[in-house]
Amino acid sequence: MYKKPYVIAEAGCNHMGRMEVAKNLIQTAAIFCKADAIKFQKRCPKELLTPEQYHAPHPNPESSYGTTYGAHREFLEFDVEQHAQLKTWCEEVGITYSASVWDMTSAKEIAALNPKFIKIPSASNNHFEMLQWLCDHYEGEIQISFGMTTHEEEEQIVRLFEKNQRAKDLVLFNCTSGYPVPFEDIALLEITRMRKAYDERVKAIGFSGHHLGISVDIAAYTLGANVIERHYTLDRTWKGTDHAASLEPDGVRKLVRNLHAVHDALTFKTCEILPIEQVQRDKLKYKKV
Repeated sequence: MYKKPYVIAEAGCNHMGRMEVAKNLIQTAAIFCKADAIKFQKRCPKELLTPEQYHAPHPNPESSYGTTYGAHREFLEFDVEQHAQLKTWCEEVGITYSASVWDMTSAKEIAALNPKFIKIPSASNNHFEMLQWLCDHYEGEIQISFGMTTHEEEEQIVRLFEKNQRAKDLVLFNCTSGYPVPFEDIALLEITRMRKAYDERVKAIGFSGHHLGISVDIAAYTLGANVIERHYTLDRTWKGTDHAASLEPDGVRKLVRNLHAVHDALTFKTCEILPIEQVQRDKLKYKKV
């Protein structure tokens, strides 16, 4: 029996630093797209970046919201009070709020809001001090992407959660870190490998996609990844590096619709001749005269 699909609309920083855009993202994801959750990001740029990285120019200047990469990241950040407001807006429209945390300060701030789950992005999944702190101080579900991560590193992460008796709160995501990712690099069969290695050890296996279209997500679900996360924006032409690798609202809506349709279809027949078939059998089945 396949688990019901759970769809996360990854808004990230696609709000462009504007709370009114973030509120629109929330309302659209909940009411129009019918996603299960919407996820933002929380970073402390001065903690996360080295001084050289902070003061360097943005690698894609046309996508930058500041004169340096650090200024760009600061512009896109919401403080913890703003995240509390995002959570309230989510509760008002019936969608689950969450955030990816990239550093210790952000992990502590978001954990204080007590969301249903917290996400660790691929870039920070080797921040073991932060992982340990979350195991010790946060009781909710912890999701981790395995982009740009070796098998040895994966095992080290899972064993940390097992050691802390938190593995059954852990959701692991198959992920290829790229924006956007060409189809030949998605490597969907990694889901099969991850299920073989971790299915009995963790809560669930998910899929975090940075590709184009929605057909791949359906295949990921049929391979056993019932938690599907996709980057989400209101307009793919907006300024920023993530918009081009994101789905617009109608894409998320169709993804949710199609995943639920596939879930309904992934069954065995309840009897050899279904009632819907019996009508046609009586009318059409060959009868020897």
